[in-house]
Amino acid sequence: MRGVYLPGGRRIELREVPDPVPGPGQVVVDVRASTICGSDLRAIYREHLGEGPEAYQDVVGGHEPSGQVVAVGPDVERIRVGDRVVVYHISGCGQCDECRRGYQISCTSPRRRAYGWQRDGGHAEALLAEERDLLVLPDTLTFLDGACVACGFATAYEALCRVALAGGEQVLVTGLGPVGLAVGMLASAMGSPWVVGTDPSPERRALARDLGAVDVAVEGDEDELVDLLGDGAEVSVDCAGVGAAQLTALRHTRRHGRCALVGEGATLTVDVSAVLIHRQLTVHGSWVAPTWRMAELLERLARWDLHPERVVTDRFALDDAARAYEVADAGRGGKVGIVRA
Repeated sequence: MRGVYLPGGRRIELREVPDPVPGPGQVVVDVRASTICGSDLRAIYREHLGEGPEAYQDVVGGHEPSGQVVAVGPDVERIRVGDRVVVYHISGCGQCDECRRGYQISCTSPRRRAYGWQRDGGHAEALLAEERDLLVLPDTLTFLDGACVACGFATAYEALCRVALAGGEQVLVTGLGPVGLAVGMLASAMGSPWVVGTDPSPERRALARDLGAVDVAVEGDEDELVDLLGDGAEVSVDCAGVGAAQLTALRHTRRHGRCALVGEGATLTVDVSAVLIHRQLTVHGSWVAPTWRMAELLERLARWDLHPERVVTDRFALDDAARAYEVADAGRGGKVGIVRA
């Protein structure tokens, strides 16, 4: 079969690789959709920056896969051939405290392996996965919905749950890339009547408005945000991963409000007394989601009839993976997906 590799320097290599064969506790997934994440761009595609959990080890890329099970190995008990599944993109040891809590993303074992980073990922025709890493995709959700949930929408949902968003509360989202769009769409579904988004890109602001992901999208000027939010939003979520945007999120969170920092890769300088202590903010660092929260999200998306694939603005075949990454790297649209019929 064919698989996409990311050698760095904004290059893509499409290689022939052996067809996967499942061992004990493993399944083979026919990959139907595999979307591109900002972390793939930041730490692998442009250059290999990662260390430890982010160290890319020359494997098939793509950590947001969804597809259909076509083969199972010995000792597989829960998953059956024909099941439509989402792959949780971290395969943990299953024994440490973090794994037992469902946070395989934070697995402390040297055996931790991330799909698309340390083990083959979803930018291929098929994927070898551990049964414990699979969540069944509800019938009403598409494979592309599932791929969007595998990382981005689950990350957004975890952040909103971490800050305990309640119905009737205003939300500020800084950064209107795919995760920011997900935050806005989910916040509305969870009962927020007023979602304000900021982004320097006019294309992304327009997309957010067109999708109904936010009620208002602005560049992020201080006066604009005061006019829109007054003393600030009860809840803010930064998805930009830029220090200035993180500071905007904090400064425009209402007193006693809650802020989640999701976007990675930034350095933040903040007047702790004036911005945090005196305004008595609660600030959460939020990294992906536990497996049980992702399962909860899949069930709620089906109940809400909310389809994450709406944030996908560009779809490409596996043969066009190089172009898919170029479009994603340009950062002017929404989510980019590699899909198979």
